[in-house]
Amino acid sequence: MTPDVTAFFDNATNTVSYVVKDPESRSVAIIDSVLDFDYSSGRTDTKSADEVIAYVKDNDLKVEWILETHVHADHLSAAPYIQQQLGGKIGIGSNITIVQDTFGKVFNEGTEFQRDGSQFDRLFVDGDTFEIGNLNAKVLHTPGHTPACMTYVVDDAAFVGDTMFMPDFGTARCDFPGGSAEDLYNSIQKILTLPDDTRIFVGHDYKAPGRDEYAWESTVGEQKAKNVHVGAGKGHDDFIKMRTERDAQLGLPKLIIPSIQVNMRAGNMPEPEDNGASYLKVPVNVL
Repeated sequence: MTPDVTAFFDNATNTVSYVVKDPESRSVAIIDSVLDFDYSSGRTDTKSADEVIAYVKDNDLKVEWILETHVHADHLSAAPYIQQQLGGKIGIGSNITIVQDTFGKVFNEGTEFQRDGSQFDRLFVDGDTFEIGNLNAKVLHTPGHTPACMTYVVDDAAFVGDTMFMPDFGTARCDFPGGSAEDLYNSIQKILTLPDDTRIFVGHDYKAPGRDEYAWESTVGEQKAKNVHVGAGKGHDDFIKMRTERDAQLGLPKLIIPSIQVNMRAGNMPEPEDNGASYLKVPVNVL
């Protein structure tokens, strides 16, 4: 079957969230939701998530899954807010535990922060399957950008998160803790073994030079032929060299500090302190 896919683009973070619907029922999954965050004031807002929620309610849909492709470093997840409003199970790759361990140390979280992925309802491993109504979904472990990156293949559609972008923009950075250009290259090759007509839905779009409109859908065939980093026969060694040199020139995402702390908790804020407020830490000269 061909799932119905509705995209929601967040201009502030260039993130694309998806509602993936079984065409034969009301069942849907929501992938990579966004909680709005103003860093200067420390205030959150649910405008982006509310657009998704309104779409689900207006169309009388049933949320079965709220999926994360990875622990995002550029936006906060709205998964627990959406779950409270609509239900559904929150899922992520099982290597979330590696991310939690790594960044638990970076943010000096202490023993009260659980590093076993228990904040999530389902931890997926490579090859796992699940259903969205009558749709069959398979999980591919596609690390490189982060150790926990997963691609969700829902019949003829693949949701690749940050692993790949539109063909004219290329591929994800690999310089975060636990990232690996070698792993990313191998993960992309795994994705490109899917049938050529498989639809690829990316997690972000930054509008490559010369392109006027944002875009988020391509195909495996288009990626193999045109991706500027891995397409048209570009090889392993050239990719590793390009990715390593390119990543060395990149600054950190502006929301990486709040995003990691929240997203490694499945979208929840740190536990409130004795005054009832939650606090996010800023490690000095660490990242």
